[in-house]
Amino acid sequence: MKNSGNDLLPSALNARAILRRYGIRPNPRLGQNFLIDSGALGKVIAAAGFAGDEIVLEVGAGLGALTRQLAREVRQVIAVEFDRRLIPVLEQMVENLGNVQLIAGDILSLDLEKLISEQPYRVVANIPYNITSVLIRRLMESPRPAERVVLTVQREVAERIIAKPGAMNLLAISVQLYGEPYVAARIPARAFYPKPKVDSAVLRVDVHPEPKVPRVLIPRLFWLARAGFGQKRKQLRNALAGGLNVASAQIEVWLEEAAIRPQSRAQELSLEEWACLAQVVVASEGHPKD
Repeated sequence: MKNSGNDLLPSALNARAILRRYGIRPNPRLGQNFLIDSGALGKVIAAAGFAGDEIVLEVGAGLGALTRQLAREVRQVIAVEFDRRLIPVLEQMVENLGNVQLIAGDILSLDLEKLISEQPYRVVANIPYNITSVLIRRLMESPRPAERVVLTVQREVAERIIAKPGAMNLLAISVQLYGEPYVAARIPARAFYPKPKVDSAVLRVDVHPEPKVPRVLIPRLFWLARAGFGQKRKQLRNALAGGLNVASAQIEVWLEEAAIRPQSRAQELSLEEWACLAQVVVASEGHPKD
């Protein structure tokens, strides 16, 4: 059952005053830029597309502005915060909200299977920019992934994640393998406190029930892709030969069997082409063992 909770604080959240009250200074090392603009918070909620009965995992609850909004919309919010200095703030912000569970901990080391007892669930969060890539990979690769992930990330990162062949990158492959990403909204830097140097975007990823590539091929796909993007200015045959320490002649055989031009570059390949190449390598008798 939804809990309406307290009304939002005037002007969304007076972050500066609240931090001063608790004697806290934002820690740049933790990527602390608190989302305080009510319009931006509304964009995040809209992107999540709630029906009202959802379970939501919030990563980096911060000062509780998004936490409070989520509690008004869904059945349960599991809010994780790494910075223990902020826990007293969060406890005050959600004290009258019976559907919020606060957890002090590092989302990168917590056991997601134990953290979320029910499925399906969604992840909605204003995440620290400095853990964007590793967190997304962790969420996507979880044995019990969310059905939808909605994150505020740097605008440039969001654009990298939704890239198409011609501008593909390792992060795009990592996300598009597991779900369908798109940019749901733009958020200006002024919507945060402290104000970051760059604008942000609301990234939504609708997670596939199963990865787009058979699981048996995934380790080999990333083995190939890391080598290709490691020297992305080189032609693929040269980048793979150097990055994998495999003879160029063998690389050309693999590429020919996968119908990929040796002169291609890593960023030009689609996810499907990487999967095809991985299938060829897996089928090859001479490929290195994991």
